[in-house]
Amino acid sequence: MRKGIILAGGSGTRLYPLTLGTSKQLMPVYDKPLVYYPLSTLMLAGIRDVLLISTPQDVPRFRALFGDGARLGLNMRYAEQPKPEGLAQAFVIGREFMGRDPAALVLGDNIFYGAGLRPLLQQADQHTQGATVFAYYVADPERYGVVTFDSTGRVEKIEEKPRAPRSHYAVTGLYFYDNTVLEIARGLTPSARGELEITDVNNAYLKAGTLRVVTLGRGIAWLDTGTPESLLQASTYVAAVEQRQGLKIGAVEEVAYRMGFIDAPAVERLAAPLRGNPYGDYLLAMIRDSSYLREDPQE
Repeated sequence: MRKGIILAGGSGTRLYPLTLGTSKQLMPVYDKPLVYYPLSTLMLAGIRDVLLISTPQDVPRFRALFGDGARLGLNMRYAEQPKPEGLAQAFVIGREFMGRDPAALVLGDNIFYGAGLRPLLQQADQHTQGATVFAYYVADPERYGVVTFDSTGRVEKIEEKPRAPRSHYAVTGLYFYDNTVLEIARGLTPSARGELEITDVNNAYLKAGTLRVVTLGRGIAWLDTGTPESLLQASTYVAAVEQRQGLKIGAVEEVAYRMGFIDAPAVERLAAPLRGNPYGDYLLAMIRDSSYLREDPQE
């Protein structure tokens, strides 16, 4: 059974002074904490065992938010990352948590949304051998790991933040790996930046011929919220969609219900303390109005 890891560490320096007193992943994106969005992505893939990695000072805050995860039908665990030393460090810290299972890693500041997302996630989950990553066409590929393709569409290589990108396809912050990732991560040497690079993990799978790169089309949005501008853009996007459709993005209680992790009485218990609040009223309306169940923009 695949396990999930949310990497929610770092100091969020690009968001200072917003993050001087709290974790970036606890900042609001419209009507819910940022971390709700990557967690809901893992849940849409059918993942229920989740390890959340954060700083020693922020782990208690996430534990206060989610507890053991049981109210959402999840098994939530927590681990500390005293110093951010690269994304691949998640598999060093999470080695015991993974055991012999495959895993999906999602970055705590990434938001995925759109039609057809859930089938893509479930297909990735079904590939228990090798790795699956997702590529997205962006205007500023030099900020990301960039994947290049040959004339037949075959992946040639992945470069970390190249000065002169040969492609506009960035590797998003969502990665599905088999258990081999533990040994790959353990064998990495730090880059010139002093980090264990996730691009080196992906290239190890590419070299072995076991890397799948799935391109996300225009119908799916990928938002990276690492700067004040991108955080505002994400909030504006979520607000526009939710206000237009009357359906929420990244509501973990709703996703847990749709995925069958919890039942209607459990949703009602979760919504009770929020009664009179638009978020709580939405959850109550969802379980009482069958039309909500027929309209799921994330499927």
